[in-house]
Amino acid sequence: MNTRRIPFLLCAALATGVAWAQQLPQLSQYTSHDYLYCPAVAGSRPWFEIRSAHRNQWVGIQDAPRTFMLSATSPVGAKMGVGGFVYTDHVGPTRRTGAQVSYTYHLRLNDRLRLGMGLSFGLQQFLIDGSKITFHDNADPVMDDQLRGSIVPDASFSLLLHHDKWWVGAMVPQLIESRIAFYDADDQSMSTLARHYYGMAGYRWSVSEDFRIEPSVLLKYVSPVPPKIDLTATLRYKEQVWLGATYRTNDAVAVMIGYWLKKTFQFGYAYDITTTNLRRYSNGTHEVMLAITIGKKPAAQRAATMASTPEAAPPPPAQ
Repeated sequence: MNTRRIPFLLCAALATGVAWAQQLPQLSQYTSHDYLYCPAVAGSRPWFEIRSAHRNQWVGIQDAPRTFMLSATSPVGAKMGVGGFVYTDHVGPTRRTGAQVSYTYHLRLNDRLRLGMGLSFGLQQFLIDGSKITFHDNADPVMDDQLRGSIVPDASFSLLLHHDKWWVGAMVPQLIESRIAFYDADDQSMSTLARHYYGMAGYRWSVSEDFRIEPSVLLKYVSPVPPKIDLTATLRYKEQVWLGATYRTNDAVAVMIGYWLKKTFQFGYAYDITTTNLRRYSNGTHEVMLAITIGKKPAAQRAATMASTPEAAPPPPAQ
């Protein structure tokens, strides 16, 4: 890698949150990974689930982001839920790794409406491999060729208001706003993990006995960057097959398809088409979701709890 690629790396880092934002890696199938954007989802569905995300962004561009995430959630009794996730995000010579665990309490407001309140704690590690960077003036390098890293604590708070027909969720990650230092812990120029604000909402509209349409939205904001909005429409057939499309402001459009086999195994695939100038150099973005859901909801509970399908979005299903 040479200096001509450094501007791209900086842009890529900013686009995925490595430099300033440090937000969770971007996922197009956010309705399948609702827990990652709103940990209060844990316990809203009556089954144990494990989900993984594999994202290869901007295929065709060297040093482009590559992301892997693994999460698990489970109800605990009738009113609580626990969960956790680990992830790693590579962008050129930088790597970000993190892990969090969460606890959620669900307050029943009436027979069909519940409020989930979640608290998460974890750690994030940031690494820069100086040996992968070649500067124009090697006699006066900006950094050495060592692997430099920093580990900092992290926390988030989330809320989920969920009904059998709709859901509204919010999360504030990086509550602690930890500071990162790669060389000198006393350096006052250290970067800070900026506090973020996520919001998500969706509605389940039954078109017929077999078909359901689910419009949903995801809002991501951190000052002073303009908000980014994902607008999604998903068509589901018999809670087994789904097709969807997403428009992400100033970024991309995505199409997705998924299948839920025997109420246990889930597979989802999304393809992003970049709408920015990067489309001249990229062949798009590939994202794969794999999941296992264990446990079925008794029919008598269907109207009383908020999770209708393990493939839906935030409140109930996540597919």
